[in-house]
Amino acid sequence: MLFNSIIFLIFATLFFAFWQLTKSNVTFRLALLTLASFIFYGWWDWRFLFLIIFSGLIDYFAALAITSFPRYKRFLLVLSLLANIGTLSLFKYSGFIIENIDNFFGTTLSNQINSFFLITPVGISFYTFQSMSYTIDVYKGNLKPTKNVLQFFAYLSMFPQLVAGPIIRAREMLPQLIGLRNPSKEDKWEGFRLIVKGYFKKMVIADNLAPIVFSAFNSTAVSENSLFLWGGVIAFAFQIYCDFAGYSDIARGLARWMGYDFPDNFNHPYTATSIKDFWSRWHISLTTWFRDYVYIPLGGNQVSKIRGHINMWITMVISGLWHGAAWHYVVWGALHAFFLSVERILKWPKRQYKNEIIRFSAWFFVMLQVLVGWVFFRANSTQHALDILKGMFSFQGELLLGWGFSGTVFIFIMILREVLIYTGIETKIKINGSWGALFEMLWYALMVAIIIFFRGNAGEFIYFQF
Repeated sequence: MLFNSIIFLIFATLFFAFWQLTKSNVTFRLALLTLASFIFYGWWDWRFLFLIIFSGLIDYFAALAITSFPRYKRFLLVLSLLANIGTLSLFKYSGFIIENIDNFFGTTLSNQINSFFLITPVGISFYTFQSMSYTIDVYKGNLKPTKNVLQFFAYLSMFPQLVAGPIIRAREMLPQLIGLRNPSKEDKWEGFRLIVKGYFKKMVIADNLAPIVFSAFNSTAVSENSLFLWGGVIAFAFQIYCDFAGYSDIARGLARWMGYDFPDNFNHPYTATSIKDFWSRWHISLTTWFRDYVYIPLGGNQVSKIRGHINMWITMVISGLWHGAAWHYVVWGALHAFFLSVERILKWPKRQYKNEIIRFSAWFFVMLQVLVGWVFFRANSTQHALDILKGMFSFQGELLLGWGFSGTVFIFIMILREVLIYTGIETKIKINGSWGALFEMLWYALMVAIIIFFRGNAGEFIYFQF
C-alpha cells in the first residue's frame, strides 16, 4: 500500500476514525495499531506477513530469555542474529549469491530455485534491523524487554515507518506506546505540515524528476552528451532526496497525528562540507544504526589508525550491500569509505571554513563526490556506471538537455531550498502574530493545490526496494 495512493487515503481515514476510540484504552490502541499495520503491509503480499511475525517472535522471546537466563545470553543473541540475518539473506541476497555462483562456475542454479525466494519483501531490511536492535539493546543492558507482545509488535510493525523508515529504536518508542498521550492541536498542525511537505517533495518534485532520471539512466545506449548526463545525475540526486525525505516527513506527520514522535531522518544533506558531514545528515536513523551496531562493536576509531580505517570500510561496504544485492551498491559503499578515509587522513572535517570562498569550494567538492557516488547507486550495473561517468567527464556534446523546461524548474526549486538553508536565510524569514498564521495557512493551501494539479506520475517510493 503506497502513501501516494487512493487506497491509502481510505485506509488512513478509517484508521484515524477508529483511533479516536482508543483514547482511554492502551490495549485497544495497541491492538488497533498492530492490526492496521499488518493490513497495511499485507496489502502488498499477505504471505510475507509471516516473515515479520517470525522475525518479531524470535526477538520477542529471545529478549525475554536473555534476561531470564543471563548465563546463556550470548548464545541466545547469536541465535537471534542468525535467524534474522539468515531470513534477510534468504529473501534479499539468495538471488545475488546464486547469480554469482552461476557466473563463476557456469551452473544454472537460478533456474532450480523457487521464484518465491527470489522476491525481496518490501521493507525487509528496515524491520529486520529494527527487530535486531531491540534484542541487541536488551543484551547490552540498555533496555528492559517488554512482556506485552502487542506492545512489541505495535513497535515493530508500526505502519507509518514500516517499509521505509526511519528506523526507530525500541528504547525511544516502547515508552511512548505504553502511554495514552493524545495529540494536541499543535501536534495535529505540525503533523499536517510534515505530511504536506512530504507529499510535495514526493509527488511534485521527485515524481516530476523521475522521467529525466529514467531517460539518462535507462536508455539503450549511454548518451554522449555530457551536459545531459550531468543533468540526469543532478536530477537523481534531488529525486532520491525528495522521494526518501518525503516519505520520512509523511511518516513523522502520521505519527504526530497519533501522538508519537519520530526522530528527523534528514537534515539538509546537500549543504554538507565534508562526506562525514553528509553522512551525519543523510538517512540519520540508518547511519546511527550502523555506527552503534557495526562500527563501534568492531572497535570504531578507538583502535590503531589502520584498524580504524578497516572498521570504517567494513561498515560502509555492508551499508552498500544493505541497500541492494548487486556489486554496484558494494562499489558505492566502498567509494564513500574511500572518501571518508581520505578526509580522516587529511583531517578535513576538523578544519574551520571561516572564508566563504573556501567553504563554498569544500561544499562543491563534496557534492561532486556525492554525485559520482549516486551514479553507482542508480546505475544498472558497475559497468553501466563506469560508462556514464566516462560520458560525464568527456565534456562533449551541446547544450541540449532534452528534458524540457519543467525539469529545470523542479531542480531549481530544490537547489533554492538548499541554498536558503545553507545561507541561514530561511530561519530569518518569520512573520509573527495573526498575519503569520494566515500567511502559513495560505502557504500550505497553495502547496496542497500544487500537489493536486502539478503532481507527476505516481510511482513507488525508491527505498521500498530496500
